[in-house]
Amino acid sequence: MSKIKFGTDGWRAIIAKDFTVENVARVTEATSDWLLKQHAKPTVVLGHDCRFAGELFAETAAKVFVSKGIKVFMAHGFVSTPMVSLGAVHYKTNLGIILTASHNPPSYNGYKVKAHYGGPLGPEQVQEIEDMIPEKSATVLDAVSLADAEKSGLLEIVPLEDLYVKRVEENFDIQAIKNSNLNLAYDSMFGAGQRVMKRLFPDIHHLHCDHNPGFHGQAPEPIHKNLLPFSEFIKAQGNISCGLATDGDADRIGLYDSEGQFVDSHHIILLLIHYLAKYKQQTGKVATAFSTTVKIKNMCAHYNLPLDVVKIGFKYICGIMVTEDVLVGGEESGGIAIKGHIPERDGIWMGLTIWEFMAKTGKTLQQLIQEVYDITGTFWFERNDLYIDETIKQRVLDNCKQGNYKAFGKYKVARIDDLDGWKFFFDENTWLMIRASGTEPVLRVYAEAATKEQAFDLLADAKQVLLG
Repeated sequence: MSKIKFGTDGWRAIIAKDFTVENVARVTEATSDWLLKQHAKPTVVLGHDCRFAGELFAETAAKVFVSKGIKVFMAHGFVSTPMVSLGAVHYKTNLGIILTASHNPPSYNGYKVKAHYGGPLGPEQVQEIEDMIPEKSATVLDAVSLADAEKSGLLEIVPLEDLYVKRVEENFDIQAIKNSNLNLAYDSMFGAGQRVMKRLFPDIHHLHCDHNPGFHGQAPEPIHKNLLPFSEFIKAQGNISCGLATDGDADRIGLYDSEGQFVDSHHIILLLIHYLAKYKQQTGKVATAFSTTVKIKNMCAHYNLPLDVVKIGFKYICGIMVTEDVLVGGEESGGIAIKGHIPERDGIWMGLTIWEFMAKTGKTLQQLIQEVYDITGTFWFERNDLYIDETIKQRVLDNCKQGNYKAFGKYKVARIDDLDGWKFFFDENTWLMIRASGTEPVLRVYAEAATKEQAFDLLADAKQVLLG
């Protein structure tokens, strides 16, 4: 059997190649054995998203858990990752398991492990589970009856979506959003947010909100190049105030202004800090990943908020959120969490916070972004994912390790930060970062500059140096 490795955010693999019933059973056996070492009577909450065979894989996991005597609270139908995380807190389970490959291409599925506090399980604990994965599953799946487990009380079907809707209604002024003059749109990217958003906002524009496990051939990652139809829809309508998009398991956010212009996660993080600190008078630490904009430092200084910069992977942000008072925790990739909710990325929750911000102030998204710029200064961020030969990739990484890159075209390196990948600063507001993906065969190149033109120019120069 192949060795199963957990990446930055759980285990991901191609369906029917490595993501099989047998391998899901192997991972679940390790998870079960780990739980039984920690707790006398462990419990888990379990769900799956909209991906192909999600129900089959969730049932496989459920069979392994109940065969080990572990109580399972299983979602009815597809759910988002934040729903499972919230379920872990609500049902006081020891773990949450969601079968999802999040934003990865349609051919992938995955296995995310959530802790009892409703956020990613810590890296050390995840490693312990990985180390316990057996060569072969010992569970005879056909011999396990989920119907019998349900009758005995070992399996309970639970309404995680209802739980989530109730939580939203308790924490947001939904009527203020509905009664405002905002004309809103939502693109689920065929993902797990589709049903809950139709329940909360039945009258707004809904795009790609039907069940399509192939995601129409598009990786459900809410970045501009994947959301061009949504952008064009907003432009064509001409009267939409804001467009919200979420990824396959609805834990990442994408956002559009009234002109169909993409608003990246860096701007969203800054908007959230601004709203919570100034308008809601909230305090707390800000925790951001290494690849986010340096403007967060300016914003935190303005509101006298402490800032922690951590390695990439929301688990590192979550680690701070469960031990300290954190106002906003966010990543470049669109995974953001805020105070008053679970220590978990939640694209819908972040989107509703922005919509409430707009509704309460009566301001456009562009006006609110200008308020941010008045504090931090303007900036532009871009990312280029290079799908390159492994030999070239390793050569680039070796050059980074040895400090061989002194300049990228006309951009001379002033200093390097290597917390997680390599960040080459040309001045305090202009930088380029190189990092290999933890979940995909990709070399990511990030750039931040004062203008869009300069950011693209920097990426072009970098590509020529790296691949030349």
